[in-house]
Amino acid sequence: MPTGRERSPPATRRRALELIAWSPDGMTEAMLLAHGFTVAVEMLVDLIRAELATAKAERVIAGA
Repeated sequence: MPTGRERSPPATRRRALELIAWSPDGMTEAMLLAHGFTVAVEMLVDLIRAELATAKAERVIAGA
């Protein structure tokens, strides 16, 4: 585990994949940001292009 240095990009992607895998309903971008991922969108695109993750768009209606 790095001390005082930022994680390398592969370690960051691996950590994101672990979070996604352990969440039965998946992870939203907001949830990844809450876990400290500052470039969630770019990282998710990389994971999807590498076929390590999938994306699903859903519409949410607030206030109901």
